[in-house]
Amino acid sequence: MRPLIGITGRRYRLELLKGSDERYGDRCTDSYMSDFASRIAQAGGLPVHLSYDTDATDVCQWLSGVVITGGQDVHPACWGGDTAVARDIDPRTDPMAHDVARDEYEIELVRAALERGTPVLGVCRGMQVLNVALGGTLIADLPPGPVSHLSAAAAPTDGTADHLVTFAQGSLAAGLFGEHALTNSWHHQAVDRCGAGLVVTGRTSDGVVESVELPGAPVLGVQWHPEWMKSADPALTWIVRAAAELLTAHRDEERQGSLR
Repeated sequence: MRPLIGITGRRYRLELLKGSDERYGDRCTDSYMSDFASRIAQAGGLPVHLSYDTDATDVCQWLSGVVITGGQDVHPACWGGDTAVARDIDPRTDPMAHDVARDEYEIELVRAALERGTPVLGVCRGMQVLNVALGGTLIADLPPGPVSHLSAAAAPTDGTADHLVTFAQGSLAAGLFGEHALTNSWHHQAVDRCGAGLVVTGRTSDGVVESVELPGAPVLGVQWHPEWMKSADPALTWIVRAAAELLTAHRDEERQGSLR
């Protein structure tokens, strides 16, 4: 069996879609980056899109892997940041406004997956959600520096020469990417203090955190967008492989149980 990989998204009103019928413009749609689904399917997984209404604990009994995707900033109230920066805007009318419902769902999903031992991949915002779910904090706005983190390049791209990530020897990330990897980058926030158990395993030359892991668990966070790399990115094949291993282990346990 191919492993089910849950992928998170966002929710907004249909009126934001060009050409939508105004008669139901105030209704909402759930939106997902199809590049995740395409690449996960290519790697052998079965992508499943998760709405905020999909109970996190219950769905993790079915999923063999979870991907927390990119998007808007995590609300500062979730990690003890300055809430004055949060705009009083309905996120259903502005996909880049803070979305507390999304924050709460994804944090709950991360915790439920970790509790069950389900592999987790956090991408960009998703890496930050992973950190916040474990009690970590964020840098609210990176100052300008020698490395371009909020790229003007269009997706997909493999990034620019300045955005070289160096990985810690012996880490999961180093095993996937080698000592260094050139990656894309579209973020202005970053991991500050790591949450419980998380360790930093990748940084750019300016010290910005680019990958985190939870030693002893199938958990990886990357600050770039593997789904929008022109080249194949090992992070997406890793989550499928880790999910397949979990699925196989569960099936073996079921067989052993039936033989008793």
